Formats: sequence, C-alpha cells, structure tokens
Amino acid sequence: MKKTALAILLGVAVTAWAGEERLSTEKEQTGLAVTIYNGDLALVKDARRVRLERGDNRLAWRDVSARMQPETALLRSLDGRPLTLLEQNFDFDLLTPHKLLEKAVGGEIRVIRSHPTTGAETYEPATVLAANEGVVLRFKDRVETGVPGRLAFDTVPANLRDRPTLSMLLDAGKGGEQAMELSYLTGGLSWKADYVAELSGKEDSLDLNGWVTLTNVSGTAYRDARLQLVAGEVNRARPEMTPMVMMRDMMVKAAAAPAMQEESLLDYHLYTLARPTTILDNQTKQVALLSAQKVPAGKEYLLQGAEYYYAGQYGELGRKMKPAVYLEFDNKGGQMGVPLPKGVVRVYKRDSAGRAQFVGEDRIDHTAKNETVRLKLGEAFDITADKKQTAYEKIASKVYETAYQIEVRNAKDEAVVVKVVEPMPGDWQVVAESLKHDKATAHTAVWQVKVPAEGKTVLTWKVRVKY
Repeated sequence: MKKTALAILLGVAVTAWAGEERLSTEKEQTGLAVTIYNGDLALVKDARRVRLERGDNRLAWRDVSARMQPETALLRSLDGRPLTLLEQNFDFDLLTPHKLLEKAVGGEIRVIRSHPTTGAETYEPATVLAANEGVVLRFKDRVETGVPGRLAFDTVPANLRDRPTLSMLLDAGKGGEQAMELSYLTGGLSWKADYVAELSGKEDSLDLNGWVTLTNVSGTAYRDARLQLVAGEVNRARPEMTPMVMMRDMMVKAAAAPAMQEESLLDYHLYTLARPTTILDNQTKQVALLSAQKVPAGKEYLLQGAEYYYAGQYGELGRKMKPAVYLEFDNKGGQMGVPLPKGVVRVYKRDSAGRAQFVGEDRIDHTAKNETVRLKLGEAFDITADKKQTAYEKIASKVYETAYQIEVRNAKDEAVVVKVVEPMPGDWQVVAESLKHDKATAHTAVWQVKVPAEGKTVLTWKVRVKY
C-alpha cells in the first residue's frame, strides 16, 4: 500500500513538472533589496509581479545569484493570497558548449562538415561516447576522437540554463497576476570600508572621507537595488564539509556625497544608501559612506620598551632607534560620532606646492561612536634615540635594581614630545629619575620627553624590581 501511494505521489510530481514552464525575469521586478554582511554573505529580496494559472504551476525564477544558498530561499505572496510551494530546484549548471556535450553522452547528435572547395554541407549521425578530456564519437563504421566538424543537438537538456534559475513547483490557488517576493542568502557579494584622511598643515586636524567598496562575483547583476550594509560579525553555522562540498567551493570562487544612513540592528550596525544603485556582475564599485571636515587630531611619537632587560645585564639596548609615528582622533561630535566599519585609513598631507602626498596607512577595527581612532603611520626620520643599561645590582633574593638611559635627538626645526613607554615586570618602584613618570597601568611606566628643536634630551631612571 505504501509503495503504491509513493508511486502515485511521484507520478503526480512528474506530471506537474511536465507542464509548461512559466518564466519570470528581472523585467517583472517591482523592487530589489540587497543587504550585504561582512564575510561573503548577502541577503537578496527580489519582488516581482508574476501571472500564474490556477492550481499547480511550474515557475522558473531567472536572474538569481549563481552563489545562492537554495536551502535559504523563501517565496511568499505580497498580496496575502494562499501560495503553497511543493518543490524547488536550483539550476546553476549553466549552458556552455562543453556542458551541452557532457549532457549528450550516450545520446545521438549530428556532425556537420563543410566541403573545403564547394562549401556544401553534409550531415552524419554519431553517438557521444565520452566528453571528459576530449570528445569520443561513434559513427556507423568507426570511432573518432576530437571534433571533426560542427556539432548539432536536437534539444537543450531541461537542467541546463543560460543563467542561474530557481525552478519551483507551486500551488497558486487562484489564478491571475500576483505580487511575489523571493528572498535568499548568497555568497559572492562583499563589502569593505576605505577611508581617506588629509592632514592639515599644522597636523592638528584632518578631513575624513569614507567609502564603501562593493564587489560582486555572484553571477548576476542587481539593478536599481536598495542597498544596505551590516557592520559586525554575524555568527554562522559551519557546514559539514563533505569531499564534494569542498571540491565545489574550490571551483566556484571628489565632491562629498550624502552619507549613508546608520542605525543599530541587534548588536550590529546597519548602513542604508539613500538612493538605489546598480551592482553589475564581476564589478567593483564605491559609494560614499561619510564626509567630515576639520576633525581635531593629534600626532604622537612613541618609543616602546620591553620588560626582558629588567632581569639581567645587557649594556647597549639600541642605537638610532626610531620612534613610531601615531595619529589619533576622536569619533565624536560634529560630523563624526557615527559607528565606523572596519577598514583601511589612508592618510595624505599636502606638500609646499599644494600636492597631496601619501604619508601612511593603518587598518582599524569596527569603531563605536565616542571611541578614539589610533593609526600607526610609520617611523620618524628626524628623531632618533640611543638606549642603554647603566647599572645592574642584586640587592636581595629576587630583588634587583637596574638603571637606564635614553638619549633622544631631534633634527627637526621644531620641538617635539616623545612618549617613552616601559613595561615593568614583578613588583616595581622607580627609585630615581630625571623626569617624572606616570604609572599608566600596574605594569607600565610612561615618560613624556620634551626634545628641543635641533637638540637632544637625556632621560635616566633607576628601578627596583622584586620577582
């Protein structure tokens, strides 16, 4: 009884799929929305007006992403009409001469040859035996390899499409035109943030422009789409990687514009482009994210120490050391104060002739409003330092006193401040110093060393450390 029922169900399905197929293309679109996440993931919502027959329909929804995750596809009626989805197939095996030949293996085709002198064409039937690393054809009296002429096929297999298609069997209830929406997750769409900062002449402020760089390798175009971007790390269940899945993944693979509107979404941030945009397949494009002028900024020279030399005798610790150059600004107030997606900030400064010159870049993580952005631009050229240990003494069990000296030289025609940061091990106490230090953390001492123009400053200190 169960076998009979199953056979009837299969017969019904085959009969239904054997009916005439209704094609729906992007010409029927009434709306398209694309939300792109970090990490090669996007949500597509494709709304169309489609005419259906009463009862069962075969609907081929063309112009979908070739990187669609078909298990996430959801078709719904926007008119509130009953709509029952019975079955769906994602046809991503696209029509090519080689694919057509592969599907013809075991079947008969026609080989067309042209006479080299007269141009007259002759036809000869042949059976396709193989189409792997070459073509093997069986004729009536022989077997040939290669393609001896043009090949003609009677039909195109139903599962070969000229573009990615989601084919569905559905029960529409009543017939007529319906407003429908297909939503699905897909790979092949990604975005990143890029920022361009221009320092002022006095290096105390900057102009910041943010751009979103979009890349589409999903296999289809998204025309006049409402674009939204989600900044943040969305958790995704890791798929079970079977050998076939792993093989498939390896084979697939000026004037300031209005800023994007930003809002919170759960624990992420959502950015919405104010106007529709078109993202063509195999295209990279940029859209404006933000624009801010005269953002207060500050520059810092940093000499970073290490704690290893507080436990032994070392002597010279470095000659002509170059401080790292950092640029800082606060993401608050004025035109700032919006969450900044992670990306690369490239910094420029104009030279004496007014030409913008590149002076460094750094990568920032997602940065909330009211947080400080800190960029490492490189190393100072005109500021150098020599560092040495000047004394080492063990005064008790696991108690040591060590002394150090840093000579900082400044070849610039203006005074600078160099921040000297020393990580301190164990229980420590500064027992002597030429400049007063700040205890930044439980294990860090910081000195702000002022160095005159074309001059030098010597910093000395002695530390008692107990391990």
